[in-house]
Amino acid sequence: MNIYSVFKLCGGLAFFLFGMYIMSQSLEKIAGGKLESTLKKMTSNPFKSLALGAGITIAVQSSSAMTVMLVGLVNSGIMQLEQTVGVIMGSNIGTTLTAWLLSTAGIKSDNVLISMLKPENFAPIVALIGIIMIMMSKKKKRQDIGTIMVGFAVLMFGMELMKNAVSPLAEMEGFSKLLVAFKNPLLSVLFGAVFTGVIQSSAASVGILQALALTGTISYTMAIPIIMGQNIGTCVTALLSSIGVNKNAKRVTVVHMSFNIIGTVVCLTGFYGLDALIHFSFVDRPIGVVEIAAVHSIFNIVTTLILLPFQSQLVSLAKKLISDHGAKQENVLLDKRLISTPPLAVSQCREKTVEMAQGAKDALQQALGAVFDYSDKAAGSVEEKEQRLDDMEDKLSAFLLELSSVSLTDSDSRIVTELLHSISDFERISDHAINIVQIAQEMKSNDQSFSDNARNDFATLFAALSEISELTVKAFAANDTDTARNVEPLEEVIDYLTSAIRDKHIARLRSGECSPELGVYLSDLLINCERVSDHCSNIAVSVIQISNADMSSHVYLNELKAERSQQFIDAFNSFNQKYRLSA
Repeated sequence: MNIYSVFKLCGGLAFFLFGMYIMSQSLEKIAGGKLESTLKKMTSNPFKSLALGAGITIAVQSSSAMTVMLVGLVNSGIMQLEQTVGVIMGSNIGTTLTAWLLSTAGIKSDNVLISMLKPENFAPIVALIGIIMIMMSKKKKRQDIGTIMVGFAVLMFGMELMKNAVSPLAEMEGFSKLLVAFKNPLLSVLFGAVFTGVIQSSAASVGILQALALTGTISYTMAIPIIMGQNIGTCVTALLSSIGVNKNAKRVTVVHMSFNIIGTVVCLTGFYGLDALIHFSFVDRPIGVVEIAAVHSIFNIVTTLILLPFQSQLVSLAKKLISDHGAKQENVLLDKRLISTPPLAVSQCREKTVEMAQGAKDALQQALGAVFDYSDKAAGSVEEKEQRLDDMEDKLSAFLLELSSVSLTDSDSRIVTELLHSISDFERISDHAINIVQIAQEMKSNDQSFSDNARNDFATLFAALSEISELTVKAFAANDTDTARNVEPLEEVIDYLTSAIRDKHIARLRSGECSPELGVYLSDLLINCERVSDHCSNIAVSVIQISNADMSSHVYLNELKAERSQQFIDAFNSFNQKYRLSA
C-alpha cells in the first residue's frame, strides 16, 4: 500500500460522505411535512416512539441528525425530554440500514442476477437513471428522487474506492502486526469511538470497517468492540450541537450517550463473559461485511430491548448529570438547529404562526369587550399579548429569512414567503387591539360614552369583526381554502358597516343626539376595525395562494372585483343579512 492508496481511501471516504449528504438532503425534501405529522403522533407508547425514531432516521439517513433535531425541538420547548428517549433508541436501530446496503459489496456469484446486486455493477445504472430524471423531469419531486439515486451511486462508488484502496493491506506484514493491538477490546472500543467522532458518521466508519473486512484480516474479536465504539463516537455530533442550549436540551445528548455507553458496557461484558464460559469458535475467524451489518443491528436491538423498560431511569440519570441548580435558560422560540432539517423547520414555523394567530384573535376580542366594559386587567392582558406577538414576529421573521436562504422545495419556499407576510398581519391585528383598548381607556378617563344607538351599531360591528377573526384563524390553522373564501365577503360587509356607522353618527351630530368630542373616538374605532378586517383579508388570500401556486393575491382580488361568483354573492348576502344595523 503506497501514498496513492491513502489518497484513494480519503477520496473514497469523501465520495461516501458526499453521497450520504445529498441522499439525506433529498430524502428530507421528499419526506416534507410528513416529518412534522409523524412527530405529532408521538405518544407515551414506547413501541410507537421506537418506530418513529427508526422511520425518521431511515428518512434522513443519520442517527446524529435525528439527535440534533431532537435537541432543537426540546430547546424550543416543542418536545419534552421524556418523549425523546424512545425516539433515540429507535434512531439507533434505523441507522443500521446503511450497513446492510453496504453489505452487498461482499456478494460473490457467477449468476448474472445475483451479481447485479453488487454496487459496482448496479450503481452506474442507478446513477444513469437518476441523472436522466434530474435533467429530463420538470417535476421537483422526480428531480429529488433522481438526486437520491445519484447520491446512492456516489456513496456506493466511494465504498468501492475504499475497498480497492485497502485491499493491498492484506499483503502487508506491518498491518497484520498493527491489528494485534486491536485484540484488546477496550482499545478497539476507543478506536471505534474516536475515529467515528472525527468523521462524525457511524455509517461511514462502519463502511470503512466493512471495506477492511473484505481483505479477510478483520476477525470477530476485533470488529465487535470497534462497532460498539462506533456507536459511542456517533454521539459527538449531538454533543457539539448541545453547546449553548438549555439544560433540558443538553439532557437529550446525555440520554443518547448514556444509551450507547451503557449498551456497550453491558453487551461487551456479556459477550466476553459468555466467551469465557462457552468459548465461541468463531471469534478468531475473519468477519464478513454481512456479519458486520448483523453485529451492528444486533448490538442496537439488544441494547434497546435491555434499556427500553428503563426509560424513566435514563431521564433521571440525565437530570442528575445536568442538574437544575443555577440560572435557568428560557426556551427559545425556534432553535436554529431545526434549519438543518428544512421541512421540519417550515412546519414548526407554521405552528408558531398559528400560535400568533390565536394570540392576535384573543387580543382583539378582549379589546372589543373593553370598549363597553373597560378594566385595567383586560387592558394589561391585551398589552401582554401584543408584546408577546411583537417578540414572536421579530424572532420568526429572522428565523424565516435564514430558512429561506437554504435549499427548500418549491412548496416549502412558497410557504415561507407567505408566512413572512402573515406574521406581519397577525402582529398588526394585535397593534390595532392595543389602539382600541387605548381608545376605551381615554373614553373612561374623560367620562365619555356612546349613545345607545351608537353602542348597538358598534355591537353589530364588533360581532362581525369577531367572526372574521375567527374565520381567518380557522382558515389559516387548518389551511382551509373554503373557509378562507368566506373572509372577503365578510370584509366587504364590515366596510359597509363602518361606512354606515359613520353616516349615522353624522346624522346624530346634526340632530344634536351626539357630541362632537365623541366623533374623534368613533372615527378612530372605525379606522382600527377597518384595518383589522383588511389584515384578515390579506391572511385569507395568503391561504388561498398557498393552495394555488400559480395564483397571486392581485389575481385573486381582481377576479373577485371583476366578476362575483355565486359563492361570493351567497356569502355576502348571508353576512349582510346577519349583521344589519338598526334603523
